[in-house]
Amino acid sequence: MAASAQTPHTTDFPAEGRCSYYVEKKKRFCRMVVAVGKRFCGEHAGAAEEENARKRILCPLDPKHTVYEDQLAKHLKKCNSREKPKPDFFIQDINAGLNDETEIPEQLVPISSLSEEQLEKLIKKLQKASEGLNATLKDQIMSHPALHDALNDPKNGDSATKHLKQQASILGNIEKLKLLGPRRCFVEFGAGKGKLSHWVDIALKDAEKVHFILVEKVTTRFKVDGKHRKKNSVFERLQIDIQHLCLNKIPLLSKEKLPVVGIGKHLCGVATDLALRCLVETYASSGEERNEEPLAKRRKNDKTDKEINTLPKEGNEKNVPEKWTPVAGIVIALCCHHRCDWRHYVGKEYFRALGLGAVEFHYFQRMSSWATCGMRKTSLGASDITTKRKDKQSDDSEEHDDGGCRITDDSTESLPGFLTVEEKEKIGHLCKLLIDQGRVDYLQQKGFTPALQYYTDPLVSLENVLLTALPNLSSPPETTA
Repeated sequence: MAASAQTPHTTDFPAEGRCSYYVEKKKRFCRMVVAVGKRFCGEHAGAAEEENARKRILCPLDPKHTVYEDQLAKHLKKCNSREKPKPDFFIQDINAGLNDETEIPEQLVPISSLSEEQLEKLIKKLQKASEGLNATLKDQIMSHPALHDALNDPKNGDSATKHLKQQASILGNIEKLKLLGPRRCFVEFGAGKGKLSHWVDIALKDAEKVHFILVEKVTTRFKVDGKHRKKNSVFERLQIDIQHLCLNKIPLLSKEKLPVVGIGKHLCGVATDLALRCLVETYASSGEERNEEPLAKRRKNDKTDKEINTLPKEGNEKNVPEKWTPVAGIVIALCCHHRCDWRHYVGKEYFRALGLGAVEFHYFQRMSSWATCGMRKTSLGASDITTKRKDKQSDDSEEHDDGGCRITDDSTESLPGFLTVEEKEKIGHLCKLLIDQGRVDYLQQKGFTPALQYYTDPLVSLENVLLTALPNLSSPPETTA
């Protein structure tokens, strides 16, 4: 329909050189540039009488846009939705973990379909498995001067202030672990807009040879990494699922051979397990080959490890080869345990040692949402308490402060009525703790010193647990529980 035939609107004319089609949904004219002598852009050309003879069809690669039928072949070669060649660092399922489908039953009923007896058995298993775990973590709420001005900006709303407090605390913890320094590469998983890397870069000021790799599987609007123009820091954004990311194949890392610091803010559910495996299995294994060089030099100099270790620290530093580690540290704010997956979970061996398996994990990760979703009443009554999962793993809001849950009328599962609100929240926290403890055990087995701590107040974010880890060749972090 031509613009003149549509309902009245506030702007009487389109901008000069722009499409004359009025987009009713957006209450404005289309802003696409038009060809010389044309009134409408290619998308809306069908609205012009002179273009009626040509038929437009939905693009088979992405039905969100249309294309002239007689130009389909040409369009498919340049459509932004076409399958593009995979980069060298894309290796299918490299971080996915073993796929043993025999462990997972074909059908697992929702929690609301379990009998009271079945649910009580699950809760008893959870409590037994959690015996000896400290359910109250150490408070490690910190800040950093790099965010001082931003935190005190009077223009901040509540949401902006909450995000800044979390970023400041994560940055403070990175510095406390002595990971905030020059000559390293920060890999931000689930980067979203890239704000965490942005503040790390601000905090590093003019530190030399600093690189940032921002990993995000979806296209993100309002990115901040493109605003950096400092000489000593380089930003590179990779649009890829962590499941297929091989850090060893990224040219920047293979060329510079810089130690990596893995960081993430609210890395959602399964993405945390994929990131850990990406760092400590896929990438850390590359350090073994690179450590051969200094070892060969020591043999050439006819000095044993014992002789080198007994050398005085002062005056002989140049003669002592530095032991290089590919992963200098890990600092990840955890999130959305209900989005975990048994196949990708790194703590399988920990669960098996406790006599637990895929079925228990499935129900524990579902019950973990009880810690963050809240128990609100719907219009159906006090006993009909329901929640809905937030399906989008990454969106423009970049945060999952409520655990990714929403209260709606078309929700998924009813929560068991024989438990009180307080009991449900306690069980939810216990499920999250057990899942996180499996990650801690995994990192210990891989030669790291991990720790869990609260990094922000629950009033700021209900997802307030930070996972940190340093390789054992470094001094253990002060935050170790």
